[in-house]
Amino acid sequence: MISKKKVLELIDERIAELNNGLFVVELTISSNNVIHVELDKHEGNVAINDCMSVSRNVEHNLDREDEDFELHVSSAGLDKPFRVLAQYTKNIGKEVKVVLHNGSKLEGILKAATDAEITLETSRMEKPEGKKKKELIVEEHVFPLDQIKDTKIVISFK
Repeated sequence: MISKKKVLELIDERIAELNNGLFVVELTISSNNVIHVELDKHEGNVAINDCMSVSRNVEHNLDREDEDFELHVSSAGLDKPFRVLAQYTKNIGKEVKVVLHNGSKLEGILKAATDAEITLETSRMEKPEGKKKKELIVEEHVFPLDQIKDTKIVISFK
């Protein structure tokens, strides 16, 4: 079986050469040597050339004579949940949907992220008792990462 450590070294080598903010979101190698690599970028989006460059470095430095393999390199995708802290920090200031392990869901602006927790700001219009006009209520919620089932960016076409 192909070594995950070796593949990660090859990926990191190319990422360092490119020096454009790429990072690995996920690397999996199946028992029949199917390698899946998902990349993201600290700023902006992952380009096809980024994926091709990482793919070529891995492919050209693994020997198919020793072990045959299949390689897939792609961007993390907007529809997939965040899996690493760098994805949270990249999306600070953006609207996200958080689903907790207890089933509750909350949408708001991601305000902060650490390796232990995230801060989410929600807002809603509410009519206070005894008043005729609705007022904007803004709240901050702090969630430990171990309570979060998944977090996804909210895609809006407004």
